[in-house]
Amino acid sequence: MPRRLAALVYDLMLLGAVLFMFTLVVFVVRGGRAVAPGTLWFQLCLAAIIVLFFTWFWVHGGQTLGMRAWGLRVVGPGGGPVGWRAALARFAAGVLAALPAGLGLWWAALDRDRRGWHDRLSGTRLLYEPRGVSAAEGTRSR
Repeated sequence: MPRRLAALVYDLMLLGAVLFMFTLVVFVVRGGRAVAPGTLWFQLCLAAIIVLFFTWFWVHGGQTLGMRAWGLRVVGPGGGPVGWRAALARFAAGVLAALPAGLGLWWAALDRDRRGWHDRLSGTRLLYEPRGVSAAEGTRSR
């Protein structure tokens, strides 16, 4: 559980930087004028960046940067790669799991398979891969 939390904190810091850079570009393009609070197009862009940040990494390699740093990988049903449908389902279920004070995320600490609500609802699983261990081989690489 501490690895999951550390990876999430790492990813949220990176995501914050990405959102900041996007906002900076919008600010510059608008000639230094701020975007009015509640502007729909801006909120939708921020939401799209957040969804794409996680789902793109899950689909392309199964790891966000935080997950890579902490040796975690998400796999789809049957242990295969995560597709777009499963990644989007995992993200949506993760939002729902986070709403009741993170109960659905903390559930992984109690679950016999160490799966949170978002893992169960999306059919995904989080694996720990120590450095130097190949997922395909299950042995230490040299």
